[in-house]
Order: sequence, then C-alpha cells, then structure tokens
Amino acid sequence: MNIDAKQVNRFFMLALAPFIGLLGCILLVHPPLSFPGSTAPGLQKAETIVQTQSVSKQLDEAKQTATYTLSTIRRTSELYKQTTQTMNQLVQTASTQSKRPAIIYDRRITAKLGVPYEHVDSNRITIELFKVNPGVYHGYAMKVKLKDPTAMKMSLGSDKLGGSETTMRAVLRHGAVAGINAGGFADGDGKRYPLSTTVLNGHYLTGFQSSYKDLSFVGLSSNGKLIGGKFYSQGALDSLKPAFGATFVPVLLQKGQKMPIPEKWKISPLRAPRTVIGNYKDDQLLIIVVDGYNESGGSGATLEELQGKMYNLGVQDAYNLDGGGSSSLILNGRIVNKPSDGQLRPVPTHFLFYK
Repeated sequence: MNIDAKQVNRFFMLALAPFIGLLGCILLVHPPLSFPGSTAPGLQKAETIVQTQSVSKQLDEAKQTATYTLSTIRRTSELYKQTTQTMNQLVQTASTQSKRPAIIYDRRITAKLGVPYEHVDSNRITIELFKVNPGVYHGYAMKVKLKDPTAMKMSLGSDKLGGSETTMRAVLRHGAVAGINAGGFADGDGKRYPLSTTVLNGHYLTGFQSSYKDLSFVGLSSNGKLIGGKFYSQGALDSLKPAFGATFVPVLLQKGQKMPIPEKWKISPLRAPRTVIGNYKDDQLLIIVVDGYNESGGSGATLEELQGKMYNLGVQDAYNLDGGGSSSLILNGRIVNKPSDGQLRPVPTHFLFYK
C-alpha cells in the first residue's frame, strides 16, 4: 500500500490538535512559572549590594548613637562627680559653721577656768581638770563633756543597800576613769544608807520621798542631761526620766539664777570641804571639789562663795553634794583632792565617769 506523505502529516496534525489547544489555554490563563534557581546572577549581585549598603548604613547609625550615648554618659558622670564634690564641700562647710557657736562658747567658758593641767579625751567623754584658788580656799574644777549619756553613772556602795565604799574603790571596781562622792547618807544598824530619794538604773531604791527640809535631788536623765531640784510628787520627777540620782542640800543655781541658801546651811558649818555639781547651757558639767583641813568650819569654802563662783563661771544649774570628809575627786587612778579625814571616807553613792 502506497501512503502519501502529506496524508501522514495531516493525520498526526489532527491527532495532536487537542493537546496543542490545551497547552495554549494553560499558557494563556496562568502566568509563567519562576524558580529560585533560575534567577539571573546579575540580579542576585545587585540585591546583595543593596542589602550590604543598608546594613552598613544601619551600623554607621548605631555607631553614631553609641558614640553620642557614651559621650552623654561621660558628661553626666563628670557632672555628677562635680555635684557630689560641691555637695560634700557644702555639707562640710555647714557642719563646720554649725559647730562654730559651740566651739566659741566652749572657749569662752574654758577661759574663765584657766588652763587645764590634766586632760582625758575619748569618743565617749572629754574631761578637763583645772585648779581653783581664789585666795580664800583651794580646790579643783573638773569640766566634763558627755558625748555618750552612758559615760556617767552612779554606783551603790558594794552594790547593795546599806553598803558603802570609798570613791577610789568604786572607780577601780567599776573600771571608771574618774569619780566623785554623790548624795548624803544616814547611818543605822552599822550600815550606811543613801539619804531620801535615790534612783539607780532608772529605779527608786527605797521609793520616792517628797522633798523636805530643803533637800534636793540631783542626777542625770536618760538622755544625759543634768536634772535636779525639789520634787513634791513622783510624777514631777518621773517626767524628767531620771537614769540615776541622789539627794542632798541645797540648790545653788537654777536657770542661771541664784537660789536662796537656807540660813542653817550658811553657818553650819561656815566653811568646809565641798563638792558641787552644775551644768552649762551646752549641757557640759562642771564639778568643783574644795579642800579643807576639817569640818569645824574654819577651812574650805562657804556655800555662798561656791554659789557665786559657779554663777560667775556661767553655770546654769548647780547643786551642793555631800561635803566635809565625804568630798572626794578621783581622776586617772589617783586622789586629786586632800580628804579632810586624812583618808577617803566610805559613802553609799558615787558619780562615776567612763572613758
């Protein structure tokens, strides 16, 4: 059989026509497909350059921001340092200025006492010892600054009611740097008892006793202030929060004014060894202990003389403590005064000072 070539071609064209039409429809309806691997190398390189330039720009901006931030921090730190130094200088200046009135006042009251010949100083207390010799009597003045309220305490003879001991023994036994005799006493049954109202460690030893026969209480409050006077009710004394205190007679000064001295105490005895205690406006204490040969009234100082002395020294409140053979002043382990008994007298109460 002879088949013409044209016929064969026509047959295949007719057979393939549907498929060719279908392919044409697909190409017309759908967009051309793209494949990642088919991206042109030139396009990839361009995109990489753009991205690199963008990252580089961002890094430059970050660097500039960091540089500015660091510079700001340094300026702020320097300003803070300068401000701190200025504030410290202001605080130091203010502190110095605030202390000036106290320093000036201390110099003024010290100048009236003279030059101290013995000195004790610690973070708790400052003690300066002076000689007192106006011509008619001889004694010693001890100026005390309590930096710590607990640097002054009162001791009870042998730590028991009715007990007694010398000021030296009390000082040594309690480890104090100084001490003086305190309140009066009454003897009975071979024992020596504190006179009237006595407070030890914030407690009344034998209860409160209203002031009588010109007796007065003197001691220290819980915040380290000298307190004293006549008290006719326990509430009046309690309001001052006494830490300790003892009783004797009379009151010499109150609020910078001389108080009347009972006639009996002006002449009985006229002169005698004395121990008096007072305070200044800045709460420093002044203790004067006067020597005397005996208690007969012919040596020592009168109460009026000591009242005038304390007044002229600028003392605000002053109280007479037990005197005569009881007067004693201990400092740095030695007896400063000359006891009229020839030796220290055992008494029931002592004011002690701690370094």
